[in-house]
Amino acid sequence: MPSVLPILFVLVIALGLMACAALFTPKGPQQVLIRTSLMLALAACYLMWMVTYLAQLHPLIGTPARTI
Repeated sequence: MPSVLPILFVLVIALGLMACAALFTPKGPQQVLIRTSLMLALAACYLMWMVTYLAQLHPLIGTPARTI
């Protein structure tokens, strides 16, 4: 049975990067736009990685069965 630890580990990293993006975005008129864009990009990258990782663990199409 595959472990869910890599998924949770990368989730913690993504959440940490999102927190850094929220806390350390420079002040200015476009602060909300920059912060939202960074957090949305990080969330999309995490979801794409997670879907790809899980698809490799449980493929929809398996190898064909051998016929004798």
